[in-house]
Amino acid sequence: MASKSILHKFDSRKVGLLISILGIFGSLYFSEVLKYAPCVLCWYQRIALYPLAIIYGVALWTDDRFYFKYSFLFIIIGTLLAIYHNLLYFGMIAQTIAPCSEDGSSCTARQLELFGFLTIPLLSLITFTTIGAADILSLKTNRLKVGYNEK
Repeated sequence: MASKSILHKFDSRKVGLLISILGIFGSLYFSEVLKYAPCVLCWYQRIALYPLAIIYGVALWTDDRFYFKYSFLFIIIGTLLAIYHNLLYFGMIAQTIAPCSEDGSSCTARQLELFGFLTIPLLSLITFTTIGAADILSLKTNRLKVGYNEK
């Protein structure tokens, strides 16, 4: 019974807002403070991440329960880009099909490796999958609430 009440209180809008804001500040910290030039794939992932903070913020403010239809597309696109970027970064895809140009920042440049394995592309993948998992959990919670009499 206790786990059911915890599930009913879970709100992925708060998780999505917090993680997307952390991702935004993290990406800006890497590029503006540490001066790591973002590659083309990093820019595309930013384009998918930045609107999520607005979507979750507005959903919280207006108590919108149908924000999934707005956030889902950005999460899927960001996750697919992050998966592709990680496959490229770790050498599982040939670098000849990389979208990065010769004169720009390389998509496989090893700029940061926290704890020896946590890279910038992996941080992006963790960000998108965590937000997506929170949304899926919230969807399951909302299905549990269908027909639930809350007075």
